[in-house]
Amino acid sequence: MHKALTQMNLQIQHVISDLTGTTGLAIIDAILDGQRDAGALAQLRDPRIQATVETIEKFLVGNWQAEHLFVLRQSRALFKTYQHQIVDCDQEIEKLVSGFAPRLDPQDKPLPPDRKRRHRNAKKKRKKQGRSENGFDLRTEAYKLFGVDATQIPGLEMLVLPLFSEVGRDLSRSWPTPAHFASWLGLCPDNDISGGRVLWKGTRKIRNRAGQLFRLAAYGLHRSPTPLGAYLRRMKSKLAPKAATTATAHKIAVIFYTLVTKQIEYDESIWAQRDAQRDAQREQRLEAKIKRQAQQLGYKLVPLEEKPAA
Repeated sequence: MHKALTQMNLQIQHVISDLTGTTGLAIIDAILDGQRDAGALAQLRDPRIQATVETIEKFLVGNWQAEHLFVLRQSRALFKTYQHQIVDCDQEIEKLVSGFAPRLDPQDKPLPPDRKRRHRNAKKKRKKQGRSENGFDLRTEAYKLFGVDATQIPGLEMLVLPLFSEVGRDLSRSWPTPAHFASWLGLCPDNDISGGRVLWKGTRKIRNRAGQLFRLAAYGLHRSPTPLGAYLRRMKSKLAPKAATTATAHKIAVIFYTLVTKQIEYDESIWAQRDAQRDAQREQRLEAKIKRQAQQLGYKLVPLEEKPAA
């Protein structure tokens, strides 16, 4: 649909961020119904769109060639078909998930509040994430399956059910410790040692779908304001991007294993306390390193005197 509109010189992507939103689909349907007046098409603007009606009208003046309109009509029909197929998949997934006995009843132990909302941008006031059009609530269903709200782990909001299909929910039965779990995922170093010498070190090149899901969760945290996002950025500055993603995925996997096996909720304040302690230790190590280097060069560091407040 985007390509067909561009070929007709309708550059509405510059004023509408989501072509499949309310305004975009309304304009496309009106065009397919025969509307060619730019002013009338601009009046279909949703009040939440930042661009004014006059601005949108300027980007709706184009050529209406028959071949491009045909492609637009075909693409719109395919989009509707795909949306129906997605709803059918959600309904089938809901049937399969309901076949598993829940670990707990949300009425006896209510779902904890969503702590991730404070990290979301204010402009994301669309439909609730994790809830499909047929009313399937991913967060509630995952909570009943695992017994904890694993969607609160940064990066795993939409990957909880795929993880359930790969590793199940009784993790301690297959992997006694988080180290065993991370090793099976291929997210930990595998040193090849012979005769006391390290011949090779690095992660094993294995194809593990669960490990790829954790890597995908870590990869999406580059701009995240969470402690795990800060950890990923810090590792990127220290290691290569690929190694930083693997290290963050390992940490997410350990957190997921701990939450599911010990039945505890994710608490971000613990990460904040640990980060504060590690930052203080990092500053102490840096200060000691600078003093040691200065002493080797024959200098002595003297702290600056604090200026009195004006």
